[in-house]
Amino acid sequence: MPSLDRQDNVFVLDLGDGENRFHPDWLTAVDAALTEVEKAEGPRALVTAATGKFWSNGLDLDWLLAHADRHQEYVVSVHRLFARMLSLPIVTVAALQGHTFAAGAMLSLTHDLRVMRADRGFWCLPEADINIPFTPGMSALIQSRLAPPTAHESMVTARRYGGLDAAAAGIVDRAVAEDAVLSTAIETAQGQAAKAGDTLGTIKARMYAPVLAALRDTVAPLG
Repeated sequence: MPSLDRQDNVFVLDLGDGENRFHPDWLTAVDAALTEVEKAEGPRALVTAATGKFWSNGLDLDWLLAHADRHQEYVVSVHRLFARMLSLPIVTVAALQGHTFAAGAMLSLTHDLRVMRADRGFWCLPEADINIPFTPGMSALIQSRLAPPTAHESMVTARRYGGLDAAAAGIVDRAVAEDAVLSTAIETAQGQAAKAGDTLGTIKARMYAPVLAALRDTVAPLG
């Protein structure tokens, strides 16, 4: 399960050491951690990290298949996480030490900055291959955070980007050695901690107003 630590002005949210799929209990734990970070005072920033082979493998499809009657409720909860992370009034940095797939890749895009391991691991939106269409909110998120050619390629071809390719495509901001991913993310976040506050929150809310509206649609979240 996710856990929260703090190093000076940087909160470090560890998503876990498994596939870090979006089980409802996992979503609740992440939401509680974000509440703690948001309620803290003074300069602060957030790094979202993980340990093991995966940063996040996205939706918990096993849980979803076992609870088909809760499909829309589940998608609303995932969208809620995306919207909250995208609009947090602090600078957020994703430290991608492992595979970052599907909704996990989308979660990485809700962060302001991304640092990825250069030598191993993939960032991928496999929805075209696994026959799961993007929701309107997911499409809006991806297209707001990636350049149009990269959004098109990643969404239509399900390309797997290694760290160096992801950096070249603008998906991540830096690709570094495995042992430098977390420290680079923390150093980057520390340099932005003074920006935390209402002004930053307003900037993000206005910058991503259409995306946030799509993600917060509880009437027809599936389109």
